[in-house]
Amino acid sequence: MEVRLKSELQDKLTRLATEKGRDSESLVVEAVERMVDHDEWLMREIETGLAEADRGELIDHEEIRKRIDERYPG
Repeated sequence: MEVRLKSELQDKLTRLATEKGRDSESLVVEAVERMVDHDEWLMREIETGLAEADRGELIDHEEIRKRIDERYPG
């Protein structure tokens, strides 16, 4: 597989690879793996949430507000 990058992105990738002491290809493979893994996780979470909603397992506004306030006080 070949992927064409804009010259600005290629320059950034080359610079980052040099700073990390790695080759550009390994950084691209790592980035694609992270993206794919994240997208797979996100799709599973969305499907889980939709199934819960279909079953009527919803959280009301007050509970959401409480959770946000607990997580992010101030």
